[in-house]
Amino acid sequence: MADISRTEKVQLHAPALEELRGVLQAGLEANFAEVQVSVVECPDLTKEPFQFPVKGLCGKPRITDVGGVPYLIPVPQTHKEYDMNVISKELELPGAFILGAGAAPSRITGMNAELMPLVLTEAEGRPAVNGSYFSSINPADGQCLQEKYSDRFSDCNFGLLGNLYACEGKPGKVLEVRAKKRTGSNSLVTALRKTLEAQYPDKSLALGGTFIIQKGKAKIHIMPREFSACPLNTNDEVNNWLKHFEVSAPLICQSVLVSRDPGLDLRVEHTHGFSHHGEGGHYYIDTTPDTVEYLGYFLPAEFAYRIDRPKHTHTVGRD
Repeated sequence: MADISRTEKVQLHAPALEELRGVLQAGLEANFAEVQVSVVECPDLTKEPFQFPVKGLCGKPRITDVGGVPYLIPVPQTHKEYDMNVISKELELPGAFILGAGAAPSRITGMNAELMPLVLTEAEGRPAVNGSYFSSINPADGQCLQEKYSDRFSDCNFGLLGNLYACEGKPGKVLEVRAKKRTGSNSLVTALRKTLEAQYPDKSLALGGTFIIQKGKAKIHIMPREFSACPLNTNDEVNNWLKHFEVSAPLICQSVLVSRDPGLDLRVEHTHGFSHHGEGGHYYIDTTPDTVEYLGYFLPAEFAYRIDRPKHTHTVGRD
């Protein structure tokens, strides 16, 4: 297990949802032909297509950046492994529901893979519920192989890095984002992030949540099952090592984004998605701008926690 004794905490700017609604409505209109941002009751996330282990995204929302890309490249530090149940306590929210984007724990899975975390962490008298998925490269055909984590493994661990949103999993008010027909060059996540960055240039805001690509296709990557035998020192080397795919809607994505790094060496956005048709991985952007339709639910985080921050950092491989 990695040493997580070094945890840094920063309070984030968390405006009222109605204020954010107006800001995001105006900002997203520069990137999509049709936009509707509303404040709504969070839909029941235990229902399809989400099938999360909790009903909502509300209750003490916070984000964390655990480990980081420097533990993956240039050379993997495979001893860096984390337990969601321990992370929830570091986030001062034992029993939290955690979603986001991370790497599978290679010691346990026996390979490198993309992890789509959906974990209700353990609480007194209640065991953890792991609804996570993971995607690897199928050795039989080189294509995407998505599996339910709990079908194969009984833990709640992840490896190397994780960008996570944590909350009490309660119902409540959230931001609903509907966007159709992308006219700009930014993904939905980047458009949200850059909108907040422009509106609040001297503050740090974070959003976490889930969105569905309802129509269209998207570009994703999946890390190879084997870590690179050679050090990966540039973005080109990383991209040549990764396996890229175009996948089909509906895709259920979990995202964490930060408008401005408050000095914690945060990854400013990271999104992984899964589907009920066997495709999933690290989301970049839709590849069908004319037909794409997004439906998302987000909340601003109140705090950011930096756990096991790499001492030696770099900016390679963070796209």
